[in-house]
Amino acid sequence: MGKAVGIDLGTTNSVVAVMEGGKPTVVIEGSRLTPSVVAFTATGERLIGQMARRQAVLNPENTIYSAKRFIGRRYSEVLSEIRNVPYKVVAGPNDAVRFLIMGKQHSPEEVSSLVLRRLADDAAKYLGEKVTDAVITVPAYFNDAQRQATKDAGAIAGLNLLRIINEPTAASLAYGLDKKKNETILVFDLGGTFDVSILDVGDGVFEVRSTAGDTHLGGDDFDKLLVDLMAEDFLRNRGIDLRKDRQALQRLTEAAEKAKIELSSMAETTVALPFITADASGPKHFEMKITRAKFDEITAGLVERCVAPVKQALSDAGMSERDIDEVILVGGSTRIPAVQALVRRLTGGKEPNQSVNPDEVVAVGAAFQAGVLAGEVQGVVLLEVTHSPWASRPSAAS
Repeated sequence: MGKAVGIDLGTTNSVVAVMEGGKPTVVIEGSRLTPSVVAFTATGERLIGQMARRQAVLNPENTIYSAKRFIGRRYSEVLSEIRNVPYKVVAGPNDAVRFLIMGKQHSPEEVSSLVLRRLADDAAKYLGEKVTDAVITVPAYFNDAQRQATKDAGAIAGLNLLRIINEPTAASLAYGLDKKKNETILVFDLGGTFDVSILDVGDGVFEVRSTAGDTHLGGDDFDKLLVDLMAEDFLRNRGIDLRKDRQALQRLTEAAEKAKIELSSMAETTVALPFITADASGPKHFEMKITRAKFDEITAGLVERCVAPVKQALSDAGMSERDIDEVILVGGSTRIPAVQALVRRLTGGKEPNQSVNPDEVVAVGAAFQAGVLAGEVQGVVLLEVTHSPWASRPSAAS
């Protein structure tokens, strides 16, 4: 029997972790994070991860990212998402989402399977042994179709899927490894998608009390507002809408993500994109200074959209913010200072726990659960008992 791994199949980046010496360890094969990007080249080659991301600017129509936003969904459900990507999304059989690449349709499951296979291969190289089994995580409010599509992606990748578990539950597993006393934890997960869960953790039992979320909110939306800010500035000053040029749009999107990250630790940043486009008078360059205050202003609506799911989760659990012992942040966008300020406001001034890496904690928890199911870890019971229409059916495992 091969080794079991835990995989966080993310919207932007994915992570794989394994149990080593009784502890979960993130696999490092060049980088701890693997971009969830797949590119199809003119020679028929398929690039995955960092190599795919590097060539995205020159090959935007054939480079798929954020496939997780489309997996298991109908074409009619993703019209808003389609407007935000440079590649072609079309309706397939029974209104299923398909990516049109060089005249051929590819499903989100197929694209996601390529990322999963790369992660499994990286883990096998790291371990020096074959990887056959996996626990894969999904957002807590993924519906049955999205969960089944994720399972299908695992099967296409040649993996024996031990279990699909919710991302907040995986985070609680990672956080609660050494916890001996009972605590109530609020997991605030703002990555490629957004969900919030309230869990009781203690004595080897992890019980999800409630889960809520927003299926159309994530880090990409923050990037999109920055893209619009930059594009409108260029349109106003140069009379050219860069969003109509797929290559320019891809460069703006990458610059927006970089600026967002920098503004989490800096008061301002400058975006400089030489030769962004050209007209009859010659090449045009883009340069713009963006302050954190401006970023906070244009994204305030997105931050406020996090309020209702948090309040809903507290209500469904029959709790108030005073009942929360710990707050865990999951997902790269929780590094945004305005988001952290909102979390403190919604939890009675509690300082979020910073002891877990928000990019890696879900994969770490998935690896722990893989260890439980493979018999490497004893004495842990995972209870997913929920009271929210967003969440999966109750399940238990030991």
